[in-house]
Amino acid sequence: MKRAVGYIRVSTDGQVGEDKFGIEAQKEQITQYAKSNGYEILEWFIDEGVSGVKENRPAFNRILYGDVENPPVEYVIVAKSDRVARDIKLYFYYKQLLYQKEIELVSVSEDFGEMGAFAGILEAFVMFAAEQERANITRRTSAGRTVKASKGGYAGGQAPYGYKVENKKLVIVPEEAEAVRDMFKMHEEGYTLQAIADEMNRRGLKTHRGGIFRTSTIQTILNNRKTYEGYYKYGNSDWVVGQHTPILERRAKNLE
Repeated sequence: MKRAVGYIRVSTDGQVGEDKFGIEAQKEQITQYAKSNGYEILEWFIDEGVSGVKENRPAFNRILYGDVENPPVEYVIVAKSDRVARDIKLYFYYKQLLYQKEIELVSVSEDFGEMGAFAGILEAFVMFAAEQERANITRRTSAGRTVKASKGGYAGGQAPYGYKVENKKLVIVPEEAEAVRDMFKMHEEGYTLQAIADEMNRRGLKTHRGGIFRTSTIQTILNNRKTYEGYYKYGNSDWVVGQHTPILERRAKNLE
């Protein structure tokens, strides 16, 4: 009997739950493969809600750098090769680390062992395809945000002070909005940035990160006037009329 451990990675809340490629689905695939091919699963290693492009995976790190050794472990079995990594460079780096421990990586979905001399080529191609799919997902996500931003909709990122994100939209926080109006009024009346920050701190207000107001914080808010006037900009896109409610009255009728 060949001795192995099973490794499972799920990267989203859906996969952690009832997703078609969630924990139980992967475990079932690995279990059936092990029974059919003479493997004994000694232990399960599971990373929940962890990306395939990040190295901070506690369970997998235990296999790579911890007390998983040969003997007794001869194989690590995964349901699919991209559970190890979607980045092709990381995948082969991890495989090399396992090889140095005399442990072989086995994928249920891609049985590279049956391909003989072509196994390495096929494996590299599969991992390249997985990496390309990750890049495509990133591009599609970015394109979707850009389209949404072009229509003035909130496309992601930290909400400006005075707003919060609710149902993927910018919504006014009344107490913060009042403070924003006061900041601009004080600035127009000639108060220094430090004086404005001192006043906000005297009121006991906190930034979105829970810290005190500093001159740099005030300057960032003052520089964001267009957003507070009801315009919106995402990344390198142009300013457009936003879908959020303005905190300040607009000083101009155009986006210049």
